[in-house]
Amino acid sequence: MSDLDLSSSAISLPDTPAAPVAGTGGSAQATARDAVRALRSSQIREVANAGFGVADVLPFWFGESDRVTPAFIREAATGALARGETFYTHNLGIAPLREALARYVSDLHGATPIESVAVTSAGVNALMLAAQLVVGAGDRVVAVTPLWPNLVEIPKILGASVETVALGYGERGWTLDLEGLLKALTPDTKLLMINSPNNPTGWVMTRDEQRAVLAHCRRHGIWIVADEVYERLYYGAAGERTAPSFLDLASRDERLICVNSFSKAWLMTGWRLGWMVAPRALMDDLGKLVEYNTSCAPSFVQQAGVVAVEQGEAFTRSLVADLRVSRDHLAAALAGLPGVDVKVPHGAMYLFFKLEGAQQSLDLCKALVREAGLGLAPGSAFGSRGEGFVRWCYACDPARLDAGVERLSRYLASR
Repeated sequence: MSDLDLSSSAISLPDTPAAPVAGTGGSAQATARDAVRALRSSQIREVANAGFGVADVLPFWFGESDRVTPAFIREAATGALARGETFYTHNLGIAPLREALARYVSDLHGATPIESVAVTSAGVNALMLAAQLVVGAGDRVVAVTPLWPNLVEIPKILGASVETVALGYGERGWTLDLEGLLKALTPDTKLLMINSPNNPTGWVMTRDEQRAVLAHCRRHGIWIVADEVYERLYYGAAGERTAPSFLDLASRDERLICVNSFSKAWLMTGWRLGWMVAPRALMDDLGKLVEYNTSCAPSFVQQAGVVAVEQGEAFTRSLVADLRVSRDHLAAALAGLPGVDVKVPHGAMYLFFKLEGAQQSLDLCKALVREAGLGLAPGSAFGSRGEGFVRWCYACDPARLDAGVERLSRYLASR
């Protein structure tokens, strides 16, 4: 008998209970770890799911335009595919795209070397990578809300705790309590996550506010992750191409990571391509994290990114002009409805307005889908400070906005 032959009756094994197997009725459950199970689900998706099967819904819930990516960008991708550019690339991105981004950022915000630029598989991937670089279990993170939920939830995935500081709302729209934010940024804070221009409010951080926050974070060694994906969707004075950026004030080797995306300024939401500007000292470790997350962004998508950056300036300026018209058109139309309090924001692509009866905004938005065929995002999706508000993405033709306002008007009149 061989040592591995256990079929013989000469072998006596003790009676031991079998380990429970998933799906066989055992008491152990196959579940994700607690930090993941505790994450908030997307209420925007929840409202969108409520629209499945409902005929003729006008969807304004997601943060994207109803226009397709410009032809010159799409043609760059199809050309790259035709050339067979379907292989892995450098973890941090192909050299032509990193070089183009370095020139682009330098033109907008001052000298930025290629060594400070990394390409990512979408802006949200850049946010996750940035957090993975500097945050660990037990760390303290501060975020300014209302806020796109990904920024609040990402540190929690890593085991960090997140404290929020709320924007105020009044006659001037959404404003920052600078003193309150600085007070929250205690010496034991590891990271500040801030989004300006802001999703959902359209709030834009001023240069003086950025200067004060940067100086405070320098004193206490606090990292800043700045989500600036809407920086080009800015409605400032004539000639201003971009919203104020931390990159305008900080050196490229400070504790600052600025995240950006191709999704908004070039209408490339489905392409999943982004970038970050970060200290050169982080890049080797960032390359490891990219390898273990996605390996790299697709080569042909990166080639489309090169063309977007190098040839897309006229398109972006035209897009922003169109968005300004749509913003003003929608704000004026909503202001005429009873129970609506709307302020015109300086950035992004949303109106985040107070709506009478929206104290349970998720329920209200589901009712709007079912009863009015109107798809808006609930304010509660962006944190408790957003309750009582709803978000409307105005990145579409004014005639489509008019149709949506008419549906909202009829719904409010019927209540």
